[in-house]
Amino acid sequence: MLLFLLLQATAPAVPADWSTLPPLPAAMAPQVTPPLTRFVADEIAAGRCAQPKPADGHYVLKVDVAALIGADGAIRRSLPRAINCPTVEQYSAGLVVSFARANPQPRAGGADLWYRATIVYDWRG
Repeated sequence: MLLFLLLQATAPAVPADWSTLPPLPAAMAPQVTPPLTRFVADEIAAGRCAQPKPADGHYVLKVDVAALIGADGAIRRSLPRAINCPTVEQYSAGLVVSFARANPQPRAGGADLWYRATIVYDWRG
């Protein structure tokens, strides 16, 4: 527990302006498949997330996630931007963690750096 707290204390803060974060390396970015989108569609259909039904029945939901990546390519932390749907926010952050763990991209330099990813869910309702 103490080690976790020490690691948290030394992690760089997420910048207030996420547009300044470099994009998550392509090999680490989640590729959203229909089965992954199904969870989000089900959350919307169940009314657990506020998303107005579009006139043409086509939904697009975007979730920004900041990811702290170490020099060794290991993910240290992920933080979703609030979209008024906690289940989808956490689901998206988990997808970023999962893909980054499966595809580590070592980089030069010794500091942990924040990156950004935008997860786009696209389906017909």
